[in-house]
Amino acid sequence: MSYSIIQKDFYRESGRYLSSFQILKKCFSPNLHYIYLLRKTQKHYKKPIVGLFYKLLLRHYQIKYGFQIYPETQIGEGFYLGHWGHLVINPKAKIGKNCNIAQGVTIAQANRGRNEGVPVIGNEVWIGPNAVIVGNITIGNNVLIAPNAYVTTDVPDNSIVVGNPAIISSKANATENYINNKV
Repeated sequence: MSYSIIQKDFYRESGRYLSSFQILKKCFSPNLHYIYLLRKTQKHYKKPIVGLFYKLLLRHYQIKYGFQIYPETQIGEGFYLGHWGHLVINPKAKIGKNCNIAQGVTIAQANRGRNEGVPVIGNEVWIGPNAVIVGNITIGNNVLIAPNAYVTTDVPDNSIVVGNPAIISSKANATENYINNKV
């Protein structure tokens, strides 16, 4: 059976694929509600009337919930926002599959210097509360970025990142028990 991207995102939270009605019931949670609206806006982005409706609705909930994630942002399936709270992701950033992002995270563009540009984040990346990822850097697959880490350099696959400035350690099972219900 083929599942929609919304079903795959919600699978990450519940561990089971939900019907449309079950998904709507879960939308009482601000983080899941925002993901639902984000995916609907992405799906209908280029449609004149429906697209405008979803863009306006998404903008309303960006302000209400504090999630600053734009429909232009490329985000893989299995996206999971762990908690409701302020979050900023540059619209040019790219995020892979099965990624968890906690409250207070900033994924930002650097406007000058050697890392001018936006981050590209791989698959199965767990980003802890208040982490900051800035510039034209690549975060590999299976990476855990600890709370409050400040990342301005490339991170290889299978790594843990802690601190400010970031200290990178190699670990084969970096996100084990952090990323559940992978799609």
